Amino acid sequence: MLYERSSQLFADAEKVIPGGVNSPVRAFKGVGGNPIFVKSAKGAYLFDEDGNKLIDYINSWGPMILGHAFQPVIEAITERAKLGTSFGMPTELETQIAKLAISMVPNIDKIRFVNSGTEACMSAIRLARGYTNRDKIIKFAGCYHGHSDSFLIQAGSGASTFGTPNSPGVTQGTAKDTLLANYNDIESVKELFDSNPNEIAAIIIEPVAGNMGCVPPKNGFLEDLRGLCNKNNTLLIFDEVMTGFRLAKGGAQELYNIQADIVCFGKVIGGGLPVGAFAANNEIMNYLAPVGPVYQAGTLSGNPLAMAAGLSMLQSLNHDSEIYQRLEEKTAYLENGIRKVVANNNVEFTINRVGSMISIHFDANPVVDFNSAKKGDNDKFKKFFHGLLNEGVYIAPSAYETWFITDALSYEDLDFTITAIDKVTKHL
Repeated sequence: MLYERSSQLFADAEKVIPGGVNSPVRAFKGVGGNPIFVKSAKGAYLFDEDGNKLIDYINSWGPMILGHAFQPVIEAITERAKLGTSFGMPTELETQIAKLAISMVPNIDKIRFVNSGTEACMSAIRLARGYTNRDKIIKFAGCYHGHSDSFLIQAGSGASTFGTPNSPGVTQGTAKDTLLANYNDIESVKELFDSNPNEIAAIIIEPVAGNMGCVPPKNGFLEDLRGLCNKNNTLLIFDEVMTGFRLAKGGAQELYNIQADIVCFGKVIGGGLPVGAFAANNEIMNYLAPVGPVYQAGTLSGNPLAMAAGLSMLQSLNHDSEIYQRLEEKTAYLENGIRKVVANNNVEFTINRVGSMISIHFDANPVVDFNSAKKGDNDKFKKFFHGLLNEGVYIAPSAYETWFITDALSYEDLDFTITAIDKVTKHL
């Protein structure tokens, strides 16, 4: 395929936007080459500025669970826009989507809407610190919770680690309050509790990791985290920006039957518009201003266009009793097809999947954490990515990102994709 127009647009963008993109992964630094500029999308397909049609396995990094330009969402946005786009005042829509989200997700009484997943996680941490009157948090290597200072930490595990920032602009003082554990390694978490008694406000985790590829929790891992938090009077925060309303109506809490103290949302809850949210029980949420002492605000929070899109999306998911079964079946079909053709082509690989999140790692060993994810053959992945792109299949331009499956994919699309993967892996 030719991408002359995209290359020209990227060169123009680099003159006025840092790196030519407004989010780093879009720049194709992980795979080489220039990014694709999208002109439009519909259903399971992207249409770029050069007229190429691509089957999309990123779906705006998750929210397009029912496909691009999903008609009920488009109609909801259009009709709402006619009434005004922003007021900075309460609207009935905010209460309507809040009630629906609370009815779908277990263990939450109140929810506050923000404008991004980063903002949701950042606010959840502030709320946890204010509620517990403690400063330190535990996060896991390879889990991404947005670009707030508290999360951009490379600390290493172990009792003696105070934390060092791995992004300029993050202070040492911020870094020392973020403790790093290893995903799926409960002993690394216990060591941090032992070394920091009565100091840890919260554990924050992606219950299914999506930023080192798809990495599921080991059996018992989330249950053990819940037990440690109970024992140490620490809050458990589930970052369900990816998994919320995607793995089940009630997200990972429902799927794994684990109750978190605070849950963060994004992606699907906005129907494709910039929306985030965080939720908890009454006692915790009542610590937020204007009721409680923990301040959090946002001029465009609860924006009527975003609320209309999110409400339409959640209503569609809530009314479709078979949606999650269809997503499971389609993604399992894709997984089985990939396994067969890649194995036949004698390429070392492993596949991780939970529901409609899936990723392929070019290493024969299990991928259970960030260290094992980094052992994959990135040179193979680069060839794999560009090979699929040339076949008309678009996956994440990074070896460390999950794929997101949309219900708009047909079995013909899946068969086309499996055939393309067969062609590409023959030459890896």
